Amino acid sequence: MSALLLAIYKGQTLTRDYLLACLPELDMFEAAAAGRCQRLQALLTQHPETIDAFSPDGWSPLHLAAAFGGPRASCILLAKGARLERISRNPQRRQPLHSAVALGRSLITTRCLLEAGADVNARQAGGYTPLHHASALGQIEMVSLLLESGANSTLKCEWKKTPADYARERNHTAVASLLREAAGRQELPPNK
Repeated sequence: MSALLLAIYKGQTLTRDYLLACLPELDMFEAAAAGRCQRLQALLTQHPETIDAFSPDGWSPLHLAAAFGGPRASCILLAKGARLERISRNPQRRQPLHSAVALGRSLITTRCLLEAGADVNARQAGGYTPLHHASALGQIEMVSLLLESGANSTLKCEWKKTPADYARERNHTAVASLLREAAGRQELPPNK
């Protein structure tokens, strides 16, 4: 892993900015994670086959853009055909939507991925869905967006916990209430 990626992962903005100023050229993964859209577009034009490649630590460019690079970088990759269902090659086994919710925490990026067809109920290692992440983090707007997009609030992870369980454990009462209401609607029998 490059020093730049490590600085981005660790949230060390001073180191990140210093390295960005010093590095002559970024690779595909660095450009995606740093949100350097011009460089990203140039690399996609020069090496389109790398759009779904994996970084040494198991992330695709779309995972990195969704987690760290922001909505513009994510949308560029989607427009060029990056695969939404790509599963990271690391113990987390995430799809880009998980990265957008758990790490990027950007409503715009998340909406972009959902509108492109990302599976709102996709599961990563441990059976966690994006809704589990947003609930545990207390992100009420993200929870609302995921629910509006069809997230199932009754799904349990491998620990037998629903998103509402995580919200309650972390004292995110407004999120827990929203999820309780959603679960009630999802459990209603269909009208005949």
